[in-house]
Amino acid sequence: MKNKILSIISVIAFLMGISACHSPEEFNPTVERNIINNLTASFPDDDSDDNSFTSEIDYTNHVITVVFPYNYPQLSDNVLQLSDLKKMRVIADLDNNVYVYPTLLFMDMTKDNFITVKDQTGTSTEYKVVAEIRKSNECTITKFNLTSLGLSGIINENAKTISLISLESIGEVLADVSISHGATISPDPRTVALNYDQDQKITVTAQNGTTKSTYTVKKEIPEKIAAGIRANSAKLLWAKKLTDIGISSSDMTTGIAVTNDYVVINERAKNPIYLNAKNGEKAGTMNISFAGSLTNFYTTSDKDGNILFTNLTPNAGPAFTVWKASGVDQAPEKYIEFTTSLAMGRKLSVSGSLNNNAIITAPIYATSGQFARWQVENGVLKSQTPDIITAQGIGGWGTNADVIYSDPTDPTSDYFTTFYAEPRNLCWMDGKTNSIKNKGVALDGNYVPNAVDHAVFNKVEYVASNLVNPWSWGTADNIYVFDLSSGSLGTQAIDFGSTGLGINGNYGSKILGNTNGNYCGDVVLKVSDDGYYMYIYFMFCNGYVGCVQCDCIDM
Repeated sequence: MKNKILSIISVIAFLMGISACHSPEEFNPTVERNIINNLTASFPDDDSDDNSFTSEIDYTNHVITVVFPYNYPQLSDNVLQLSDLKKMRVIADLDNNVYVYPTLLFMDMTKDNFITVKDQTGTSTEYKVVAEIRKSNECTITKFNLTSLGLSGIINENAKTISLISLESIGEVLADVSISHGATISPDPRTVALNYDQDQKITVTAQNGTTKSTYTVKKEIPEKIAAGIRANSAKLLWAKKLTDIGISSSDMTTGIAVTNDYVVINERAKNPIYLNAKNGEKAGTMNISFAGSLTNFYTTSDKDGNILFTNLTPNAGPAFTVWKASGVDQAPEKYIEFTTSLAMGRKLSVSGSLNNNAIITAPIYATSGQFARWQVENGVLKSQTPDIITAQGIGGWGTNADVIYSDPTDPTSDYFTTFYAEPRNLCWMDGKTNSIKNKGVALDGNYVPNAVDHAVFNKVEYVASNLVNPWSWGTADNIYVFDLSSGSLGTQAIDFGSTGLGINGNYGSKILGNTNGNYCGDVVLKVSDDGYYMYIYFMFCNGYVGCVQCDCIDM
């Protein structure tokens, strides 16, 4: 055993001796191609996102050019001067085992600077560092809207085309256009009304005066996607504070009516204001003869733009009354007068068109799911006296509820209802049994749902609802749009939250430092006549009124 151990030790010693006789292998590092990859400069004590300026490196002539924008901040009109670069913080991006000296910290970039770069092999190269203030070469159109007509141009940057989706004549109008900072545009459609029934060529010249892009603006009818809303097409078109459009009273703005051209905002006891539906600008005031705190309590509309107003019973008297106007310039006339002591008038909904077929619904408050239902056939209201329907499974909907049917020709079709009661969900009701068929997301009992609407867009049914925050604390004032193609209320078609459009919680009374004492709000779905766009209008009392647009364009 002792001899075996000695033999093993001898072998190990012999192998170590052989190894010791070999000369060590040379260290061959992985040599990167550029050695120095970038030199970044920034202004000290400036934490803006724009404060980082990269370089261009001429490896043949050993010149590093740090490029600064002509304007800084980059979207300002302030012209950057060479004298502004007296003290710049600099950082080098080096390959492994590469060194630069003198040590980098600050540079006076009003003059030439010299640095030495030593690579992995020990070779040193001197670079001259210079600054260049350079005008931008960007020449893109980032927005092209015909705001007066509510048309948003679809920009295809690769093809340099801008598509205006319209089935009707457009004519000569001014455009709302955004282009790259410092660039110019010719002809300028912001100041020259072009005829968009014909293709228009528009050239954008960059700030540097040489780089150019030419776009073709064309009216066209594109293909639609197979069904529903195009993903990520939703955008906030506009939002207006109610106070900015002339509504000064508190807790008196109850609802909105929407036509193709206008959004009518009901303010109790006053003539309603109406806005341009596509840009939110104030367009006029309706003249109603019955204005009063309890007599124009709420407003709504049908799909063809008929505008309805309700009174509040029994407070306003013994008859529930609905007035109808065929447009903002028409004097409303009595449409429904139903003698009753029931509590009605805080909400009214219309499925369909009063010119053809429609179902009108009005919740009966302080009941467990009761609502009144009128039917319109071939433009004729069948009766002044409604059917009284009871939605089963509702715990009692107090003074906040809304009901909308899915099929304006069929009173046994499914309907949708929202309410401040148990169960705290938007409910999809079976129209034949009046029982709950499906429920939406569970809602926080601190907040109040009170509006619902339904529309069919590009062969898919959608339901919209809201959630109102009456307090000076908490986070609500939300809107929701559900895609019903799955057969449930489990799919939200649009993200209105912080990861999406950022609307939820940011357009109600609380965000303006107010409260919403009567828990009022509204939401309306409006499909364009050409079927390419769906608009979601929303209003929160003492807060904002606004509009979201989405489309089904195949692009």
